[in-house]
Amino acid sequence: MLTINGAAGEGGGQILRTALSLSVLQQRPIRIENIRAGRPKPGLMRQHLTCVKAAAQISAADVQGDMLGSTALEFHPRALAPGHHHFAIGTAGSAMLVLQTVLPPLLRAEEPSRITIEGGTHNPLAPSATFFEHAFLPRIREMGARVTFACERVGLFPAGGGRVVLNVQPSELTPLTLTDRGERIVTHAEVLIAGIAGHVALRELTRIADRFRLRREQLRHTDLGHSTGPGNVISVIAQFQRVTEVITAFGARGVSAESVADGACAELESYLASSAPVGEHLSDQLLLPLWLAGGGEFRTDAISGHLETNAALINQFDGPQVALENGSNGVRISLRDR
Repeated sequence: MLTINGAAGEGGGQILRTALSLSVLQQRPIRIENIRAGRPKPGLMRQHLTCVKAAAQISAADVQGDMLGSTALEFHPRALAPGHHHFAIGTAGSAMLVLQTVLPPLLRAEEPSRITIEGGTHNPLAPSATFFEHAFLPRIREMGARVTFACERVGLFPAGGGRVVLNVQPSELTPLTLTDRGERIVTHAEVLIAGIAGHVALRELTRIADRFRLRREQLRHTDLGHSTGPGNVISVIAQFQRVTEVITAFGARGVSAESVADGACAELESYLASSAPVGEHLSDQLLLPLWLAGGGEFRTDAISGHLETNAALINQFDGPQVALENGSNGVRISLRDR
């Protein structure tokens, strides 16, 4: 059994999710200790517990320690079990993080799967459904992943109530090389509001349009009513030939619409000022797909805590090893056989 220290690196839930994915993929029992020790509230919260239960259901696993607040977990997968699975987080916890836990193993399954998850689709501490659809999925489809995704109902933080569906066909991934962006195609902005005044979205879009000289057809806002509110999310999407970057910003009580928009614009401007194609949030999420493909490489601007932690964890398992190499034009990440 492989023992994993959940306090290593940035000490968050990513260690749990990656370890579960690799455990299922390799049918290798694991024990995780000090789960989320680096967080103000250590142990399994509801979204992390849903990740455990989802991984257990798709692998017929025997599990010990699968309870709220648990800081230790033993996970013994027995067989990969594709098919139709439904999971409800019960809070605004991220549905996308649950998807990213079960997706890698299901790509290796012998039969198709349909995964339905209810919970948060736009959460400040996780990739949004917009990011998942526009930044992450196109890259793994380029590698050969046969997946379709639908956000059937938006669930904003803190209310949640969203619903997403992922269909996964068995797929053989091929290595990805992503060292340049290619030409810039288009930038557009989307604003979601729920239970707040419509002028907030208009002010945010006006600010973004002024900063990036966007036209009316590049701007969109959706009022979700009161069903998932109150909430406000900005997504600024910059599409290039080889990659798409998605910047997400969340409105907050006492923060003006213009300030929220300015934060999103500043983050996109920082990305554009670098030549690295892969942004901070996508960089650590590409590691497992590259591991599945048996290799590949990409370039990012800097080594984040999430990236370094995920790389170190993957290297504890059998299979391709992650190398992080600093250079004059950013960081080159590659996966190679031992």
